[in-house]
Amino acid sequence: MPTERSVLPADVLATALRADATRPRLTFYDDAVGPTRGERIELSAKVLTNWVAKAANALQEDLDVTSGSRVLLDLPLHWRAVYWALAVWSVGATLVLPGAGDRAPSNRAPSNRGPSTGTVADLGGDIALVVSDDVTVVAGAHSSGTGAVLVSLPMLARGHLDTPGGVFDEARELATYGDVFDAWESPSPAAVALVGAAGVAAGPAAYGALVVPRPEWGDRPRVELAGTLDRVLVDALSAWYADGSVVLVRDPDGEQQARRTSEGVTVRLSGG
Repeated sequence: MPTERSVLPADVLATALRADATRPRLTFYDDAVGPTRGERIELSAKVLTNWVAKAANALQEDLDVTSGSRVLLDLPLHWRAVYWALAVWSVGATLVLPGAGDRAPSNRAPSNRGPSTGTVADLGGDIALVVSDDVTVVAGAHSSGTGAVLVSLPMLARGHLDTPGGVFDEARELATYGDVFDAWESPSPAAVALVGAAGVAAGPAAYGALVVPRPEWGDRPRVELAGTLDRVLVDALSAWYADGSVVLVRDPDGEQQARRTSEGVTVRLSGG
């Protein structure tokens, strides 16, 4: 059961920043077929914190997301999905992922996210914001009166040519927000933080239950993440809690052992 002394996601990131601001904490490879194939990006605690702060400031200041709001994150396994999830938790909102009965408002089913059919209304009508890289998804959310953020996956994106009117274009607008975030309200450890797919124990996960110590990983583990996005997020928090770092590969293509060796992976997780 979560207690008032529970470690929250924001605590984990702050601790990593204090411990070593420049050491890599998230390394991402994109093997997916498409325009971003072959990209590799390495984020230190400082850089990751800056991305989280910008997104959290946007959520809190202009996107009307507050403690208790529900945010649907419809993104593939990607470094941008990680900082958006951490931003949602920074403002004390509930992160909703496609899968386990929750469906993204689109007719596609990208890898590593849940089945994506239906509309925002299928989620119960209480989604405050939809964050997606799919123009159709964000357009549908906006037309139904739900806030929407369009994410461009390429690392050097500066704007999306097809952003619907009234939709927040992350690539163009996020850079204008501050690199330091101060939450208006801290979440209770008992508040719902995550409603995800089958990768995490059944039922919503509370804030106080998100950070799970994994002593068997040792100190400063280098963890290769795998599985659905909810599983990846929880395992990343565990790695950072142990002063470690993570490697995330989108749609791994071919033999990965050489990459694991070069990245110094010490813990390899299986998908599921």
